Amino acid sequence: LVALEASAHGSSAGSVPALARALGLCGTPGCRTVLGEPPDAPQALPGVPPEQWQLLGELVRHDPAAPVLAPDGSTVALGPLLAGIEVGLRQRSGGPWDPLPALGVPLDPLFTVTIAEALGTSFLAAHDGDGNAPTLGPGGCWDDVDDPQNYTLAGPPSLVPDAVANGAMDGVILGARLAQEPIGLAELLRSYYGVGNGSEAARAPSGQRRRRFGELAGPARLEGEVVAALELLRALPPTRALLEGVGQQDVAAVARRAAQEFTERYVECPAVVPRCMWGARPYRGTPRLLLALPLGAVYIHHTLEPGTPCHSFGACARAMRHMQRFHQDTRGWDDIGYSFVVGSDGYVYEGRGWHWVGAHTKGYNTQGFGLAFVGDFSATAPDAESLALVRDQLLPCAVRAGHVRHNYTVRGHRQLGTTDCPGSALFREIQGWPGFQ
Repeated sequence: LVALEASAHGSSAGSVPALARALGLCGTPGCRTVLGEPPDAPQALPGVPPEQWQLLGELVRHDPAAPVLAPDGSTVALGPLLAGIEVGLRQRSGGPWDPLPALGVPLDPLFTVTIAEALGTSFLAAHDGDGNAPTLGPGGCWDDVDDPQNYTLAGPPSLVPDAVANGAMDGVILGARLAQEPIGLAELLRSYYGVGNGSEAARAPSGQRRRRFGELAGPARLEGEVVAALELLRALPPTRALLEGVGQQDVAAVARRAAQEFTERYVECPAVVPRCMWGARPYRGTPRLLLALPLGAVYIHHTLEPGTPCHSFGACARAMRHMQRFHQDTRGWDDIGYSFVVGSDGYVYEGRGWHWVGAHTKGYNTQGFGLAFVGDFSATAPDAESLALVRDQLLPCAVRAGHVRHNYTVRGHRQLGTTDCPGSALFREIQGWPGFQ
C-alpha cells in the first residue's frame, strides 16, 4: 500500500483504494453502486515492484475480503478498510459520486461500503434460512505471525467473519477521520496500527477500535444503516430477488437483530487473542480437567514477572510465551496457569480459557477464573483503559455468555493465599469493582 501511494502521488484523491477495487475489492452490488464501477486493473504500476502488485492481486483473488495481519496483531480485511478510506477521501474532496436510487431512508455511504451491506445480507440469509447458518465470525489463526502466509478460520464462515468486522470498524474510523483531516495513506495506517516492532511505549489506536466504533455508531445508528443498505439492495436489479416477499417490518427486524448482535460481540465485548496467535506451546498434561460452568468467582493477579506492562502485540505475545515457559519448565505445570491475561495494548490474551481448570489460585482453581494483568502493580495500578477492559467489558460479557454467574465475586489473589499479588495498587483498584468481597 505504501508503494501504491508513492506510485499514485499527484493523481486524484482516492486513487489507491480505486486501484484496490480494480483488483476485485469492494465487489458487492451495494459497494459498487456507492463507489461506482472499478477501473481496469493495470498490468503494472510505475515505481511498484511487480512482485508486490502481483502479491496484492493474488491475495484478492484468493479471498475477496483480503484478510491481512496488522502490526497490532489483529486480522483485518482490506476490502471494507479501503472502501471506508475511499469514502472518506471523496467526502473531503467533494466527490465524485454516482446518483443512488431513491430509497425513502437516509443512507451513509461510509457505513454501506464497510459494514451495513455485509451485516444486512448475512442476517437476511439467516432470517430466510433454517437458523443454523452463522451470521458473525469466526476468528482464525495465521500459520506464522512473523511470516504470515495462510489464514485458517476457526469454524464455519459467515459473511461477517472477525477479519471483516475489524476491517469494517477500521474503515469507518479512518474514513471519518479522512473526511475531516488531510493525511497520507501510509502515515494514516502506521499511526493507527503501530509499526509492529514491539517497542511502542503506548498502545496503538487500533487497540481501541471497538470503543471508537461504538462512539461513531451506537446500536440505533447501526440498525438504521442496515435498513438503508437492505433497501438499496431491494432497488438494485442484481439483488432484488433477495428481498422478494420481505416486507419493511421484516427488514426492520433483521436490522435490529444484526445491530444488536454485532454490538454485543464486537463493541461491548473485548477482543481476545487466541493461543495460536501468541505462539502457545501445547498443553502437556493428560487429561485436561473441564470446569463446571458457570463459575462464581474471579481472582485478580498481576504477573510480577514480566514486571513491565506490554503496550504492543509483539511485547504482549513475548510476555505470554515467557510466562508459559516459566510455568511449564520451571514450575512443572501443564500450561500457563492463568485463564486470561490482560495486556496494556487493548487486548485480552487467552491462557487456559473459559473451559479448562487453571493453576492460578491454589485451592480455588475449580471455583473461579484467574485473570492476570501484565506487570508489577505494587506501587502503581494498570492504566484506566486496561482496568475498564476487564471490569466493564470482559466480566459482563462472561456473564452474558454463561461462563460466570451473574452474582459473581471478585477477589485479589492475596485474599486466598500468602502473597502480595495482585500488588497493593491494583488491589486498591479492585476493591471498588462490582462483586468485590
